[in-house]
Amino acid sequence: MSARLIVDARAATMTGAAPYGLVEGAAIAIEGDRIAWVGPFNHLPRYFAGWPRQSVEGRLVTPGLIDCHTHLVHGGNRAREFEMRLQGASYEDIARAGGGILSTVTATREASEDELVALALPRLDALIAEGVTTVEIKSGYGLTIADETKMLEAARRLGEERAVRVRTTYLAAHAVPPEYASRPHAYLDDVVLAGLDDAESRGLADAVDGFCEGIAFSPDQIARVFDKAALLGLPVKLHAEQLSNLGGAALAASYNALSADHLEYLDETGVDAMARTGTVAVLLPGAFYTLREAQLPPVDLLRKAGVPIALATDCNPGSSPMTSILLVLNMAATLFRLTPEEALAGVTREAAKALGLEREAGTIEAGKRADLAIWDVEEPAELAYRIGFNPLHQRIFGGNA
Repeated sequence: MSARLIVDARAATMTGAAPYGLVEGAAIAIEGDRIAWVGPFNHLPRYFAGWPRQSVEGRLVTPGLIDCHTHLVHGGNRAREFEMRLQGASYEDIARAGGGILSTVTATREASEDELVALALPRLDALIAEGVTTVEIKSGYGLTIADETKMLEAARRLGEERAVRVRTTYLAAHAVPPEYASRPHAYLDDVVLAGLDDAESRGLADAVDGFCEGIAFSPDQIARVFDKAALLGLPVKLHAEQLSNLGGAALAASYNALSADHLEYLDETGVDAMARTGTVAVLLPGAFYTLREAQLPPVDLLRKAGVPIALATDCNPGSSPMTSILLVLNMAATLFRLTPEEALAGVTREAAKALGLEREAGTIEAGKRADLAIWDVEEPAELAYRIGFNPLHQRIFGGNA
């Protein structure tokens, strides 16, 4: 088993009381794919003293970044809808006219699994190039059992094609396809619930998600999906309170959801429910920006209640065609007024919680996987401060560069 020391580091461990959990003059001992020890070099235990050393020459080391909400696998693009929005059409207008999610459904159904993998790889590579070591990928653009399975299979293959951890999320409850127009309950029975059985039996789903919104599914309908997920032992997540407040976040919390995501219209009742269960708030500034929203998520309420706040790209072809996790940090600070430390925690420690990976990733601690990012920056705040600049020096995944 390989072993080595990273030395001459400024380690933003994202643990403890110090800002960023910063350890100056740090050493990080890596044994195999695990972190064996981290701390000031002058406190290095004798056991590690003879290990081979890699000096990072004073650079900042953070946990590998985590993109905890993406729709990375899909066919086509929606640049035309981007033009329509600029001409005044709303998200709901486009969706009700047959655009939005359903236009991506058509393109995704027409693509083969191989084509979906080939289309997604450049998007994944862009994330990896910015220090991402874990990415969540949702289905939700197939809306048939076969096409949802195809998307999940493609997502699993991405984790084999690249050195990155992929977590898959079953999102058949994303939209009602045209063939089930005005029959959402039949769609839930025939496709969503039956397909969930199939995905679980194939080991393709790490979690289950839904879109709780007036243009998608009601809380009662989402509850049916979550009841099924509970029977199968799968954790749940929810797109909630993005365009209106239907009480989706509180519903998700009642199922001990890993996360509730978007949350622009979240109210105090929903915040309190999330705080009681530890459900993570995943904020998605790319969608807020692209849709030119004016309703800000209630960051102050979330802070006061102690709800963990994670961030993600929401990479998707319609409302957030973003493949830059670093831009997410800047947007979260600029648009949502998160501090740079909160923003970095949002794509490390809190993002790990949003995927149920807090014992494995998200901080630099002994026993966790050695997923790290080494940066050419002087201060951790630079990661949120710069726009369109990638200071990544080296990415380490499972102990390997």
